[in-house]
Parts: sequence; structure tokens; C-alpha cells
Amino acid sequence: MTAIITQKFRQHNAEQFYESFSETAKSTYYMLIGKATPFTAGTSGGTDSAPPTPVDDVSSEFYVWDQTIAGKNIATTDVQYVIPRRDWANATTYDMYDDTVSASNTSTSGATNLYDSTFFFRTSDNRVYMVLDNNAGAAYSGTEPTSEANTPFASGGYILKYMYTISASDQVKFLTTDFMPVRTDSTVSSAATDGKIESLVVTGGSGYTQGTYYAAVYGDGANQGTASGAIVKIVVDSDGVLNAFGLTDGTDTTVYAGGSGYTYGTVNLASGFTFSDAALTSASAIGGSGGSIRVVISPKGGHGENAVDQLGGHYVMLNTLFIGAERDDLLTGNDFRNIAIVVDPTTYGTSTVATDSTIRQTSALKLTGVSGTFTADEKITQTSTGAVGKVVEWDSDLSILYYQQERFGDYGTNSTTGAFVAFSGANAVTGADSSATGTPDADADSAVTLSGGQTITFTNGYANPELQPDSGDIIYNENRSPISRATDQTEDIKIIVEF
Repeated sequence: MTAIITQKFRQHNAEQFYESFSETAKSTYYMLIGKATPFTAGTSGGTDSAPPTPVDDVSSEFYVWDQTIAGKNIATTDVQYVIPRRDWANATTYDMYDDTVSASNTSTSGATNLYDSTFFFRTSDNRVYMVLDNNAGAAYSGTEPTSEANTPFASGGYILKYMYTISASDQVKFLTTDFMPVRTDSTVSSAATDGKIESLVVTGGSGYTQGTYYAAVYGDGANQGTASGAIVKIVVDSDGVLNAFGLTDGTDTTVYAGGSGYTYGTVNLASGFTFSDAALTSASAIGGSGGSIRVVISPKGGHGENAVDQLGGHYVMLNTLFIGAERDDLLTGNDFRNIAIVVDPTTYGTSTVATDSTIRQTSALKLTGVSGTFTADEKITQTSTGAVGKVVEWDSDLSILYYQQERFGDYGTNSTTGAFVAFSGANAVTGADSSATGTPDADADSAVTLSGGQTITFTNGYANPELQPDSGDIIYNENRSPISRATDQTEDIKIIVEF
């Protein structure tokens, strides 16, 4: 038994993922940043200059939560279909749209499926065109196209179809060196005709009688064999060859009328199948041999009806901005090395899916009796309980210590017993490098207003992270070299998901 997973399956999965951000029963996605301490061979593996490859196992998902510093809700406007970026350049050979590209019928570039072929391009003014005919694999030769016509047009020796223009906002959010956003233009879509024949593949042959002929496209199209169906104009010059390109000078073999409703079609060059109509020049048998005309079938709905599907938009880009200390949740006193995406996490201590636009994922201590200055990344201990953690950030103005505990290494488990112990009680906390000390304020049972206006509610001097650790599902995990944060800095993080 043989089987394949089709390209349409990829597109279907991309659509389901894209729609899950905005549908009525939508999922909630957060992009997380974390891992403030360096990668080392003795703990996480790898180095900061050569980060380790994340492991796809159960334990690693727990570790992601341990090291997360903050997160941001991925909004509907942060998600877009994208396709590989292909920029127009003169003297470049592009593939053409062809409904039969496969391993046994490769494109001009050798691609074995349509969506890996180079049958579209973007111009410098961000117009996107599809190639309907590439002049039998010739290089584009001419000026950059600018037309936004709803009908195919000739340019540079090619037949092109205008698809859409990338908006200024989409350029900023979703245009990268490797990918470009794809959207369906409503004007182009409304002008599309389902099953219309708009391009041909012509084999010249020899010995045909000079003249101009018209042949009906037979198949399952509407009104086939009549003037309302699809008709091919066939031009034979004195060399007896079926000329293989249309629209350039108006004399070559081309689509005279596209018709509609075709899912397959044939052009029979034998005597008796050429088309005769009062409005057209009557045709006689054109003779010859070795020539053929294959009609290229348009996608369901017609060319341009759905640019995302037709151009292979089975990639989805997520673009999230981490802007300074946004809402006081995105701590700026440390760097990060890990980016993750979690689906449907819950708020701390509940089963309710979180909805806040940003979240702080560190624990926090409101200290009193502070001596010294805690430093980022240093180990902190609470001798009376055996608790161990690491400093993420120290707010000396408000005496708030942001910290994390991990389930491995030096920053979470007691070195003697190996136990994971939470910080608790009015017990002194000490920094291993700075020797700074402070005691959780047992009287701090109120909301503390931060410098940016956000508040943290402390209970006996302790505040929990905003998301319940280990809730939801981690669906993406990436390690990077360290990225430093600052209050006047924005991290523009783009993630491509390929289906």
C-alpha cells in the first residue's frame, strides 16, 4: 500500500493554527523569555556562544518553566501567513505556475512540487506577482513590473498575474530576509473565475500549415465547444512550428478565451476539432506532427481567489515585541537565552486560562532590614529553611528581590539533601557573591506600586509568579545566545512555524 500526505494537509494545519488565535473558542498563546544564567557544560550543556539544542522530552518542559522570566500574550494582530521571500531581479529565470509539477514533471528550477518552485516574486515596491508563463524557461528580460491589472499581462517576456501588495504595516511586522507576508487582495479575489484557463504549455512540433487557427478546449468546462467556452488561438509561421508563447506580440499561440469550470481540459489538433465560429476565422486542418498544447488548470476558485492557498502559505509567523519594562512585568535587569511558546497557561493557583497582556514569571520578595546590594545571577540562600535560588533582578528603591528556583543545579536544590525547598517565613536571605542580606517583610500584605504603575501583591513579604508553573503546553522551545534587556530597548522576536 502506498500513500502520501499532500501539500493541502500542510495548508490545512497552518489554517487551523492561524485560526486558533482568533476563533470563538480560541486558544491563548504566550511567548516566554527566560534563562538568565549562562549555559554551561555542568548544568544545561552548551555555552553562550554555542547554545545547546533543546531536548523534546517531558523533563525539559518543566525546566522551561523554572527559567522563565516574563511573557507576553501573542495577539491576533501578531500572527500572519507567510511564504518564502523571492525578490524580483532582471535576468533571473523563474518557474511558472503549473498544476502538474511533481517528481516526474519537475519545474524549470527542478522543484518536485509547486510550492517549492519559484513561481512568484516580490518587486521593490512590494507588489507580488505570480508567473503564469515563463517563456519555456527563459530568463526574465525587461523592466520591473508595476501593473495591478486584474487580467494577466506580458512583462519581460513572461505572462504575469498581479496577486497583492504588501502593506506598510505588514512590511514592519512580517517581512524578513527569508519570508514575506501573504494576504488575499479582495479586488483580485472578486475578479477571479473558477476553472478559467489562463496559461498553456506548448510543444512546437513541425510540418504545420502556416496560418491562424482557433481550437476549443474540451474537458468539463462550461459551454465547451462554443464561443462561451475556453478557446485557444494557434499561430503557425512559415517554419511550420506551433509558436510557444502568447501576449508578447499578439501573434503567438495563446488563450483566446478562458472559459470557466475546467478541472481538466484537452486541445485536440487533429482535423475536425479546430473551432469554427462566425466571429472567428474558420479553421481547416492544420496538419503537422509532434506538436501539442496542454492547458494549465487554475486552482479552485481561480487565480488570485485565495493567494494564501495558491502561493503555499503553510508557514505562520508570530511576531511579538518586548518593549522595555512594559507594564513592569518585562524585567530589564538581566539578559535571556531562551524563548518558548505556551498554550493556555492558567493564572497562578487557579484553573482559569490567563488573559493578561504581559506576565511576570519570577517570584518576588519584599525585604526589610536590607544590608548591601544583591547582584543579578548570584545565588541566594535561606539557611533556616535550606532554600536555594538565584537573583534575576534587585529593585533597591522598593527593596524587592526578583528570583527564581530551578529543579536542578545550584539554583534550586539543597546541596546537602538534594531537596527542592521553597523560600518561606521571616527568615534571612543572603547573596552568595554580594553578601547582601535581607528578611522577607512579614508585614507586607498589601499591593506595592512599582515605578511604572503596575502593582505586586505580597503576602508576608512573598509574591508568586503570575502564571501557574507547568500549566498549559509548551509547544516551542528555543535556545539562543544571550540577549541583554534595557528599559529603552525593544526586542522584536519573529518565529516561523512551518507545517
